[in-house]
Amino acid sequence: MDRRLRIISVASEVAPYSKTGGLADVAKGLPKALASLHHEVSIMTPWYSFMKSQHLTFADVSLRTVIVVGKIKYDVEVKRLPIRKNFNVYFLIIPKLFCKRSNIYGYDDDNLRFLVFNLSVLKVADLLGIKPHIIHCHDWQTGLIPNFLALKRKNYPTLKSTKTLFTIHNLAFQAGVDWWRIDKRHRDNGKGIPKTSARDLHAVNFTKRAIRYADMINTVSIRYAQEILTPEYGQGLERALQEREHDLYGIINGIDYAVNNPAFDTYIKYKYDQRSLDRKVRNKLLLQKEAGFEQKKDIPLIGVVNRLTEQKGFALIMETIEVLMRQQLQIVVVGSGQREYIQFFRNIARKHPKKIGIITPFTEEMASKVYAGSDIFLMPSRYEPCGISQLISMRYGSIPIVHETGGLSDTITNYNPRTGKGSGFVFRSYTSGDFLIALARAFETFGHEKAWEHLMRQAMRESYAWALPAKKYVTLYRILQKKKIRSKKYFS
Repeated sequence: MDRRLRIISVASEVAPYSKTGGLADVAKGLPKALASLHHEVSIMTPWYSFMKSQHLTFADVSLRTVIVVGKIKYDVEVKRLPIRKNFNVYFLIIPKLFCKRSNIYGYDDDNLRFLVFNLSVLKVADLLGIKPHIIHCHDWQTGLIPNFLALKRKNYPTLKSTKTLFTIHNLAFQAGVDWWRIDKRHRDNGKGIPKTSARDLHAVNFTKRAIRYADMINTVSIRYAQEILTPEYGQGLERALQEREHDLYGIINGIDYAVNNPAFDTYIKYKYDQRSLDRKVRNKLLLQKEAGFEQKKDIPLIGVVNRLTEQKGFALIMETIEVLMRQQLQIVVVGSGQREYIQFFRNIARKHPKKIGIITPFTEEMASKVYAGSDIFLMPSRYEPCGISQLISMRYGSIPIVHETGGLSDTITNYNPRTGKGSGFVFRSYTSGDFLIALARAFETFGHEKAWEHLMRQAMRESYAWALPAKKYVTLYRILQKKKIRSKKYFS
């Protein structure tokens, strides 16, 4: 009996071809690991105009189709990029909606763009004859695939037995517009086929519909799967999730150590591992020089590599910045995001140029330099579905300070100076007081060179490679395979 699964993974961004954040890394890392387990894996993602510069070499597919929404026709062409025999990336070219845009998101018609993309995925999957066991849908941009497949399955004859898994990467993002900005009178009830008039389409909640229609739902950490069932973290969808609680699972993300590894990171000058930490110090001195700081190895250098948003805990940093600036420390911030945070850090950097620097917009090169050069990695997120930055920081020996929430709680163990066990510093309450205590504990430990080196090596030995999460996803797919196809009566 052939135990190989046929899986289509769908995402709006896939590294290294398109990327705004961690979703892109997961959308490539997980399928790659599944293919290594000998399953038949296909990725489907939009083609964006900026990809032309990547000069990718495609295999012949010769597949074109048309999607009709309202009275408008959208041409769709498919390009296949073979990775290996059992692993392909399919780029869906939709000229009217994706090929003349310089960014992935941020347009008034994002709901229309991804509705057409979702319909294109189903039609292309059907025409290719892949006959997938599972269509794995990542985040809101793919949320209508379970909706259309559940209610229009007869339109896709080769998908008659296909099941859908919807992965919530961040529940705050539910559509191309902020869900809380939609007038309550016009908010989507999530039922039936979405209407496509301008006002109705603007209000379509992709995530709400995915929660209702997907055969199974998961999110990217065990704790976050529990948190989103509550009003505090449920983003208005806690009731819908409570109704599907028996179909809700949590699996921690992995990272690709072939990419995120100081032993061969091409962006850093001095490659190192846990046996050559003296080379990490050299990277620190280079980062200090580049940031315009004093070059001294005994000054704790704090790195921040993240989106500059309220979610990521920047309010805590702003509340405590004057206290921090009175300490002997240095901070380098790398990221793109909200203008108010960028301006705040620029103002502080002008006031304290020897202690804090901001580098924006985000680049992979500067992120690597900060991971490699910093002693401490700051990630005090108010909430965090999983988080990838703290996993990368551990491999680079930059010790994370995190808030006890979501995936941060699942991945970082609070350091105990008595036993020497732990991988970082965790604060329980999202308050400036608890945050400062965690920082003080980190600074105190940093002052003891042998204890700090022990902590660094311990963190660097932590493994969050994709191999284990991939096996957990296979188990989830097997459970999903055994579920019966729900009839339309189930949704009435």
